[in-house]
Amino acid sequence: YGYSVADPDALVMWEAQFGDFVNGAQIVVDQFVSSAEEKWSQHTGLVMLLPHGYEGQGPEHSSARLERFLTLCAEGNMQVIYPTTPAQYFHALRRQMKNDPRKPLIVMTPKSLLRHPRATSTLDELTSGRFEPVLADGGDASASRVVITAGKVVYDLLAARKSDIPIVRLEQLYPFPKPMLAAALQQYPNATEIVWVQEEPRNMGAWPFLHERLPQGTRYVGRPISASPATGSHRRHEEQQKALVAEALT
Repeated sequence: YGYSVADPDALVMWEAQFGDFVNGAQIVVDQFVSSAEEKWSQHTGLVMLLPHGYEGQGPEHSSARLERFLTLCAEGNMQVIYPTTPAQYFHALRRQMKNDPRKPLIVMTPKSLLRHPRATSTLDELTSGRFEPVLADGGDASASRVVITAGKVVYDLLAARKSDIPIVRLEQLYPFPKPMLAAALQQYPNATEIVWVQEEPRNMGAWPFLHERLPQGTRYVGRPISASPATGSHRRHEEQQKALVAEALT
């Protein structure tokens, strides 16, 4: 944090080996990263890279506590993103260097996307374009159901999708891109059911923050309320993951 304040023109990045390692920095996040601008007019462009994603790593290494960061979001104090392609990540960092005033950037970075065969971008996507807060993965324009999601679970949904159910990715969670999401949903005028899909338990992840911001009547699909971020059983993890993907698409 201090480096980012002392040299505002530098791209200062802090990467956790696993997202839960940020637990030890919660005091700094609360008292400086999220609130220094409001309290002291002190700006920072600090980037926090936090591996987050339900990959069967158990209750400690699965979650960067996305819900905590979203709880701290207010008055445009920081940005929280969950990019799913290399181009999106690259353009988010480019945007970060151009931002004025400087704002903290919190990035959920699942380890599995480093090697996922579908998490790729073309050279054209890297050398042109910009970061897109919302991405629509096609689908049938006359579909009656639209799935909205964020993060690596989109690749599970795409792999399991048997029909042309539209899938919309929220790549930026805060500031919430309401006009862009509305524009994406307008592509499906016959949709009567909107489904939000997440890997995290219902009381964690983005749902507690988003349920008042998503279209009225949006149905939740994900893990049930839990005191622990994730199960300690890899077999149980796989069962839960398959079940939530199936529920979202059927």
